[in-house]
Amino acid sequence: MSNILVSVIVPTKNSAQFLDACLLSIKEQAYKNIELIVVDNFSTDDTQAITRKYTDKVFVIGPERCTQRNYGAIRATGEFIVFIDSDMTLSQNVIKSCVKKMNDSSYKGIIIPEESFGKGFWAQCKKLERSFYVGVDAIEAARFFRKEDFDKVGGYNEALISGEDWDLSDRVEMTGPLERITDYIFHNEGKISLLQTLKKKYYYAQKAGAYLRETRTIPTAKKRKMGVVGRYWLYLKQPVKLFRNPFVGIGMLWMKTFEFGTAIVSLIQFNLIKITSIHDKK
Repeated sequence: MSNILVSVIVPTKNSAQFLDACLLSIKEQAYKNIELIVVDNFSTDDTQAITRKYTDKVFVIGPERCTQRNYGAIRATGEFIVFIDSDMTLSQNVIKSCVKKMNDSSYKGIIIPEESFGKGFWAQCKKLERSFYVGVDAIEAARFFRKEDFDKVGGYNEALISGEDWDLSDRVEMTGPLERITDYIFHNEGKISLLQTLKKKYYYAQKAGAYLRETRTIPTAKKRKMGVVGRYWLYLKQPVKLFRNPFVGIGMLWMKTFEFGTAIVSLIQFNLIKITSIHDKK
């Protein structure tokens, strides 16, 4: 297999709780020619101290993940780049499988499937939810690219706070096909509560308008799968999987219903504030 350098870029912000596991999983990859770059957003916990145990390529910049990721890409010297969140751990062959796929073809990006884990009932619900998305192109996004292709499309859109992964993946796919591997990333949800999940959904829903304005070139079928009806169809068309554990299955459906409802309320409030602001200026 080729020994091409791969730059692994990890944005962080007060990530001490998960960071050791993340960086250790990168260090222990079967593919060894890796450059680890961490871009921190002014953490106030032990994030930077933990990071320096694994790499001296530590940079500090904000205000959001897109800016951090783009800055990491600027600093990267690898032919390939991959973006990993600080609450993720990689199975041992993730980088090896991505490099092999990219070397054997003209693919422009690689989708890496994710599996959630965490503590408590709602983390189980989140794990079940994410399991429905594996192999669904309209929901999964590529995160492994050739650096030259990433640069050609302009990297992450720093005006986006929500949907930025989809946006980048869509723009890269317009230049050539994406592929996927079967080795997993494991996403540590920690111990989550329903209220915490809804607060997060409320915040990102207000930021979704900018992404939606960028989706005019996305096929209608893909938009439907990303919408509410498409999501429920993904769940309900696999009833055996959904209700293997009835309590978790029903809990997941309740969680998603509350999330969708929260997102709708957030968008309505955001648009009302915007309309009021415009009216006040007149």
